[in-house]
Amino acid sequence: MGLLSILCAGNLSAQIAYTNESAMSLRECIELALMHNLDIQIRRIQPSIDQFSLEAARGAYDPFITASAIHNFRASPGSSDPNSALFGLGSDTFSESYGPGIAGKLPYGTQYQLNGNMVRQSGTFFPSFQYNSDLGASITQPLLKDFLIDSDRRTIEINKLTLKIDELSLRQQIINTVTSVQVAYFDLIFHRENVLVQESSLNLAEQQLSENRKKINLGVMAPLDEKQAESQVSARLADVLAARRDFDAQMNVLKNLMSDDFVSWVGTSIRPTEKLLAIIEPLDRQESWRRGLKERPDILQSTESLERQKIVLRYNKNQLLPSLNLQLTYGHNGLGTDLNSGLDGIRTGSGQRYSYGLILRIPFSNRIAKNTYAASKLEKQRLLKQHKQLEQNAIVEIDNAVKAAQTAYEQITATRQARLYSEAALDAEEKKEANGQSTNFVVLQLQRDLTAARSRELRALADYNKALSNLYLSEGSTLERNKLTVELK
Repeated sequence: MGLLSILCAGNLSAQIAYTNESAMSLRECIELALMHNLDIQIRRIQPSIDQFSLEAARGAYDPFITASAIHNFRASPGSSDPNSALFGLGSDTFSESYGPGIAGKLPYGTQYQLNGNMVRQSGTFFPSFQYNSDLGASITQPLLKDFLIDSDRRTIEINKLTLKIDELSLRQQIINTVTSVQVAYFDLIFHRENVLVQESSLNLAEQQLSENRKKINLGVMAPLDEKQAESQVSARLADVLAARRDFDAQMNVLKNLMSDDFVSWVGTSIRPTEKLLAIIEPLDRQESWRRGLKERPDILQSTESLERQKIVLRYNKNQLLPSLNLQLTYGHNGLGTDLNSGLDGIRTGSGQRYSYGLILRIPFSNRIAKNTYAASKLEKQRLLKQHKQLEQNAIVEIDNAVKAAQTAYEQITATRQARLYSEAALDAEEKKEANGQSTNFVVLQLQRDLTAARSRELRALADYNKALSNLYLSEGSTLERNKLTVELK
């Protein structure tokens, strides 16, 4: 007996040593996970990247400034023709040009450019400096291809939808994490309660062993019964150790979900403050289907992907059109022997120039645009089929989740009745044994049955709460049902 007690004490103390205990509610665990879960932190980065990409795409409409300062020199040899008046004479030409400008693009494909230019020339055939000035503007406007949509507008619209898709992906990750925390928390409660059940079973086995030894000393029980009781004590001790191991492992699951620094949690034992309850939840399959098709982030992502493909399709269809561009130019120029007179034509408007016209460009076969458009139509069909498949899979998943919740609730009643019957059976058998009408073996067997029944009841309670969490996950309603609001910045 002494050796067995020492063995029990040694094994029970060989557990993880926690320096402190933290009592936590499910809500507190969820809030910690929302702040520190690494999966959420990783997924949260992508929308920020998408926002930068969107702003970069909008930069296509940022105007840009140009400036130039160019010096040219050219030396020409004289004519080698003796009959030429320039025979043997060479010439030098110097020119300097300076010009600022601004250019850019507008959202309907309009390209604009405003340029100024001043050229100063001198050389052999210039008795003095000559100044040429020019100030003008030009506009090119697509009328068919690239009018209603072009590559820049396509990129901007696609990036907007990509941002929405990745925000929905972040929302899905948050829902997944909240659900995982709930499931881990319910499992932690189960494992904690199961430790108590196994410890109670061990106490029952030790009490039975003590009673058996008393009866052996009185000569009313065979020594073999003591060995059976000792065997049960050892078996129950093993169950306690296994239950505590499972509790520690489940605690690590929850800590990992709540933390981005697991090491800081190693010395902390989490004590759930909530109980496993069988709260009746109205289960309406039709309503769950409606919620799922309306709220599930993966279905909403698929819808946005279809919208994104529509933009691609609209652009590719536009590229089938011929290129017809309207070009307009207008400006003023001047000429003089000094800088002031060289600008007279611009100041007075006398040196006017303008042009306008249409430029048509029709490819012979346009194979690139035709085949690209055909491929994008097939891609849209593929996405439509995928969307339909996703909706159908969601309906099946929700149907299974509703049935699982219903079954889990029914199992609570069944396991509770089984536990009550086991308690009554053990109590009756112990009384029979006390009157010499039963055996030690039967009592030990009923003790094992009671322990198993208590554990199954706890498991049924945990499974029911987990089934509800998984149902809300399949509906996409986890955040709403937990009164959580996600703000994406």
